[in-house]
Amino acid sequence: MIGKEGATRPVHLVGSIPLESAGDVFDLVGAELSGCCSRIPDGETGERKNWIGWQLAVFAGQEALTQSDKKDREYQLHPPFTFKPEQGPADLDFSNLGFAQEALSSFALFKEKQIEGVLPAGAKFMVAIPTPFAPVYSFTAYAIQDRVFPLYEAAILSEMQQICGAIPHDRLSIQWDVATEMSIFEQVYSAPLDDPWAELIGRLAKLGGAVPASVDMGYHLCYGSMNNKHWKEPDDLGMCVKVINALADQVSRPINFIHMPVPIERDDHSYYAPLQDLELDQRTELFLGLVHDADDLDGNARRMAVASQVVEKYGIGAECGFGRQLPEEMAPLIALHRQLAAR
Repeated sequence: MIGKEGATRPVHLVGSIPLESAGDVFDLVGAELSGCCSRIPDGETGERKNWIGWQLAVFAGQEALTQSDKKDREYQLHPPFTFKPEQGPADLDFSNLGFAQEALSSFALFKEKQIEGVLPAGAKFMVAIPTPFAPVYSFTAYAIQDRVFPLYEAAILSEMQQICGAIPHDRLSIQWDVATEMSIFEQVYSAPLDDPWAELIGRLAKLGGAVPASVDMGYHLCYGSMNNKHWKEPDDLGMCVKVINALADQVSRPINFIHMPVPIERDDHSYYAPLQDLELDQRTELFLGLVHDADDLDGNARRMAVASQVVEKYGIGAECGFGRQLPEEMAPLIALHRQLAAR
């Protein structure tokens, strides 16, 4: 186990790990990362492995909606839904999105694995939840998003509250997945909002503030991974720093952790330099997503060394979840995290 080898850096797993079951995920993570990974997801296995893709069924199942015949933009999974004639928000039913149901089922297994000693007793069960803006922006037409969003946001918050009501707070971690908002902040895509920056930061702050202060909570900032590519390669970590500083100023409770992406080719000082401007509470853990299985141990360590020139205290992880990778790639990838944590 990594704890026996004297790990020097914590490891963060963003969420999806495409193994057969949550049990397989817990077994692998427990065997490889005990001692350095304190927030453990269930891997978002099965239909959930493609991030928000499984929420398409929620929109497709709405009697009030019909699918358009073309996409609003290229980077979109499917043509979006719009209201049928004579239908509106009052006809939508978001009473069961599935997040709470999946989390509670997986936590029962998580507890068993802790009792068996497979997972560390002090580890928290991490539930990664997409911001409500992401499915609404992806699956509904621009013209109706302002009417759909409040209902879907309320449903997401209700499911998060169900999770917090059923799982002991000292054993739970909530991660908000912030990807779609980053594409708007970077001006890759437009949004039907009067002031996208102010409105989206406000929504993100609301999500964070809604999590009870006694529950561990953080944000994963993401530049997308559809078709295994970003919708934009970040110029540097400047936008991530800007977003986190804004949230640190507005969120009404502590932010326990943040995660930022690092592309494989970025081993230059300029990419990490904006981290000097981070305005974080000392209790907030910073994780840099610089672990890439397409690189060797030395290549990954090189990115760590450059990052260490700018910020000394940080943990490591991959850029994003692993849902679009192959199951057989998971064991060596998790082992790579262990090896790097020990360096």
